[in-house]
Amino acid sequence: MRITELHHYPLKSGRGIALEAAEITATGIPGDRVMMVTDPKGQFLTQRDLQALAQVKAMPVDAAGKTTLAMDGHGSLDVRFETPDRRLDVVVWKSALSAALAPEAVNATLSEWLERDVRLVFFDARAHRTASVEWAGDNSPVTFADGYPLLITTTGSLAALNADIAAHGEEPVGMDRFRPNIVIDHDAAWAEDDWAAIEIGGIRFDLVKPCARCIMTTQDQKTGSRAVPSPMPAMGRLRMSGDRRVPGPLFGWNAVPRGTGRLALGDTARVLEDRAGGWTIKRRD
Repeated sequence: MRITELHHYPLKSGRGIALEAAEITATGIPGDRVMMVTDPKGQFLTQRDLQALAQVKAMPVDAAGKTTLAMDGHGSLDVRFETPDRRLDVVVWKSALSAALAPEAVNATLSEWLERDVRLVFFDARAHRTASVEWAGDNSPVTFADGYPLLITTTGSLAALNADIAAHGEEPVGMDRFRPNIVIDHDAAWAEDDWAAIEIGGIRFDLVKPCARCIMTTQDQKTGSRAVPSPMPAMGRLRMSGDRRVPGPLFGWNAVPRGTGRLALGDTARVLEDRAGGWTIKRRD
């Protein structure tokens, strides 16, 4: 098994950036989902709410707190998070935290682009958030990701999903629909259900929770359009969770790194621990 893709997403729900190599820290890939769009009260917004976020590309935030946003048809926007005391209390699912707030001019321009009153925030050194203790254990830091530092998928599972899609006369989808950080080349479908931990580049990754999928998988990840082939029917046929703790269709696993280091395309992955019983999937009628 080898890594075939690495991705990070500087802006939550924005376009991904493909990488050839990446450092791994406790929060995953540095710079992943460190910016986020919210409503004026700090409630997080994603492509579920604003499909046009798929058209926004963000460059990684540098050490000086500077980045550039660009959106199709709207040009580019330089952003500086240089006033740490300018803050907004934000909410990401059940997590509440304080984040650095972009300047008013930036928020005004981004609101024009998205045709909605929004704010841009940054997960700076003063921001603090941890993943679920139930699934990830104590003191597992995370940025603005939905819940965990990393998402891991496999090529075998996508191939199986697309085979079912084709068998039902539907059109295939790409891995980008699932917005992974690490993609592992593996022939067997759904093998990751049986992996409790894997090792890549000397780093242990615990696969702590399967990823329940939402309407974002039905959207083109460059345009945000939902008038495109959808993987949802196939996931409903193949991947409905049989465990009420994580209901819905599943694809990929949320993972927590237990060390630091560097990964690169082509790195070998190996299973360290198996998951007894895998994960329960509802049987098709």
